[in-house]
Amino acid sequence: MQKRRLFMSFRRKLIIAFSIVSLLPLILTIAGFEVIRRVLPRDAAMVPKRVIITLGVMVVVILVVTALLMISWIKSSILDPINQLKTAMSRIRDGNLDYRLTTEEKGEIGELYQGYEDMRLRLKESADEKLQNDKHDRELISNISHDLKTPITSIKGYVEGLLDGVANTPEKQEKYLRTIYNKVNDMVKLINELTIYSKIDNDKIPYNFRRINLSDYFGDCVEEIGMDLESRNIELNYSNLLSRDTEIIADPEQFKRVINNIVGNSVKYMDKPHGRIDIRLLDEQDSVRIEIEDNGRGIAPKDLPNIFDRFYRADSSRNSATGGNGIGLSIVKKIVEDHGGYIWATAREHVGTCMHMVFRKYRESRPVDETVTEPQH
Repeated sequence: MQKRRLFMSFRRKLIIAFSIVSLLPLILTIAGFEVIRRVLPRDAAMVPKRVIITLGVMVVVILVVTALLMISWIKSSILDPINQLKTAMSRIRDGNLDYRLTTEEKGEIGELYQGYEDMRLRLKESADEKLQNDKHDRELISNISHDLKTPITSIKGYVEGLLDGVANTPEKQEKYLRTIYNKVNDMVKLINELTIYSKIDNDKIPYNFRRINLSDYFGDCVEEIGMDLESRNIELNYSNLLSRDTEIIADPEQFKRVINNIVGNSVKYMDKPHGRIDIRLLDEQDSVRIEIEDNGRGIAPKDLPNIFDRFYRADSSRNSATGGNGIGLSIVKKIVEDHGGYIWATAREHVGTCMHMVFRKYRESRPVDETVTEPQH
């Protein structure tokens, strides 16, 4: 519609210009004869030749000046802007997305230039996003290579030790085999998390959203988590301030992955002899807030804004036993957002970390169907 309006505007300008050039001689001729009729005596038999020549010269001069003015106007108002736009499009074709077109005109040319600028900015944004994605992909490959290479190198060393007879006692052999087993488990866990992240990031996980009663759901989760934490000498405290019938819409399996990843992080970075993890369910009128807090090592202020970024590690040492792979919390954030919720963290270094998640409550006004569609973001 806008292109059609611009085309009609240009055509209207050209019609006006050519109409003026075409009609001007006729208008000038009629005007000239009218002047002659009024100036000459009524009884004059014929118009003097000198007057006709003068009138003709005046008409020609006026036509030439008018034509020049019209050409200049057409050039400045139509041809020059089109040529500038053509140059700008050539720059874009050559990959220069920084070439800007600026104009103070408010009419059709201004709209055309603004359309170019909008297109340029969208293309630049897409190009920048592609560069960022390419950078992330390179980092992904580098991180995966390192995270897989480290346990493989370790496994190779222990296997060589077994083959060379370094582990010459049953105790050493068992220790070597157990270490190999743990390293393999780490690799399997990394590969599984990468697979999950890839599917979630590309929206390839078919969420099975349902109504979940939070009291029942967390009752089962806490019982399961508590057994594992007890074996690690970590105290688990559970507080539920919700009404008994409070429900949300969630995928039970993916929601459990969120809880397990957060609790797993708390266990991984626990540096106190007597660890503690608190799980709290809080009522916020139309929403539910879930808090999972620990008394572990905490997070430095400079690292806190980045902990949900893919492959970000607060621990700069990639060989650290507790360094993690930097994927778990990015998976958590993606799943929470896909559930229509949001997540953030608060922390004090050497004191502990608290993860906060907020989800909308399920309301009975919605269709009463056990299986529901994906929440709106």
